[in-house]
Amino acid sequence: PNPFNPQTTISFQLSEDGFVQLKIFDMLGREIAILVNEFKSSGYYEVNFDGSNLSSGIYFVQLSSMNFIDTIKMLLLK
Repeated sequence: PNPFNPQTTISFQLSEDGFVQLKIFDMLGREIAILVNEFKSSGYYEVNFDGSNLSSGIYFVQLSSMNFIDTIKMLLLK
């Protein structure tokens, strides 16, 4: 989703059922949004994120599920 302005779709795939959290953080590590915070079955998912209320800059998307955590960088350009 790089760069995006001001909306993007974040996709992820789960290989097993489990509790999932998908969060957005700013450069200072402050939590900006929680997009997913629930139990999900295995499969492919897409989540829309609207950054229209945020300023341009770098943000981080963190996906955590069971024993897995991954973080990617996103660039918001307005």
